Amino acid sequence: MKVELNESERIDQLYSQKIKVIQNPNVFSFSLDAILLANFAAIPKSVNTRVVDLCAGNGAVGLFAAHKTNGQFSEVEIQPKLADMAQRSVDLNDLSDRFTVYNTDIKDVYNYINHDSTDVVICNPPYFANSENSHKNSNQYLAIARHEIKTNLNMVLSITSGLLKTNGRCYFVYRPDRLLELLDKMSLNRLVPKEIQFIYPRIDRDANMILVSGIKDGRPGGLKVKAPITVYQGHGNQYTEQISRVLYGK
Repeated sequence: MKVELNESERIDQLYSQKIKVIQNPNVFSFSLDAILLANFAAIPKSVNTRVVDLCAGNGAVGLFAAHKTNGQFSEVEIQPKLADMAQRSVDLNDLSDRFTVYNTDIKDVYNYINHDSTDVVICNPPYFANSENSHKNSNQYLAIARHEIKTNLNMVLSITSGLLKTNGRCYFVYRPDRLLELLDKMSLNRLVPKEIQFIYPRIDRDANMILVSGIKDGRPGGLKVKAPITVYQGHGNQYTEQISRVLYGK
């Protein structure tokens, strides 16, 4: 389906999935973390599967995961401009029969989605705490996407737990320096951590992202640390074979 583009918008494509997403560098653009989160999430194939993408931005994570299931997706995004980009991206990919975009605060999500009704929650939440000393982008759209201005980790995990069925699964991408906080707060919200995967920009650099999965009311223990992912080969800008497969299907 053809869609109208607004000022400064462009269409980018994830070639491995043939998915197109509307981007706007002045409002929001997905990056590698969204692609890796979608790749990380294990989603049941059934048409009855229900997936919720919290803090959805322009809908990239859900759209990139669409091929994994025949089920339904709910995209939840508080910023109207981002929610509009998400809706038009859904239309662009002819997925309106499987995707619903809710322009709402996640704390109000139960007005649209029932408690204990969701099989999978995926979320790329704001990474940075909102403190007086934190350096925020002067662009309000980017600041809200990156800092805990409109929501925070406690709220994200509480809503995730509330949405999920018993034994439902959740998947997050986050910052390594907040890993212990994430794991602690997951457990407090009945989300038992099950997998961790560290993402390294280069072989000789510290990890700058983590992927974490959990199960609501899952059995304690059994945490698996998966093989790490390295983004770039050596010191150049060439992707590793693993990342190339995720991006281009090669």
